[in-house]
Amino acid sequence: MSDDVFCRIISGELPCRKIYEDEHTLVFLDAADDVDGHTLVIPKKHVKNILDCDKETLAHVIETVQKVAKHYVDDCGWGGVDVMNANEPCAGQTVFHLHFHLVPRKADDGLPSFPKYTGTKLSKDELWQSLKMV
Repeated sequence: MSDDVFCRIISGELPCRKIYEDEHTLVFLDAADDVDGHTLVIPKKHVKNILDCDKETLAHVIETVQKVAKHYVDDCGWGGVDVMNANEPCAGQTVFHLHFHLVPRKADDGLPSFPKYTGTKLSKDELWQSLKMV
């Protein structure tokens, strides 16, 4: 196991406010206190991010993301849930253990849903040619 903060939480070395746990995943409130209900979903197996995650681990994590998101909406009174994930420093990843952020939402809560982007630098065709996989 790695020595990142999430591995230390999994091992019990650091405390967390646990929301859900199963054999493969752990879900807990983010310590940031930045928005009500900000929750993290992590695999118990250490993987850096979605780019190096095996399919089985990723499937367990996504299943847990869905389970907790549905719980927040169906059982806890939230109207929806934002699901966010960053991979590598240039995308904003600061803890190098795969994790998904869940932010429960209510109508008119005033929170932004997506970042405000400034526009593309390349044409749609240039982007398409450089990104397509088929």
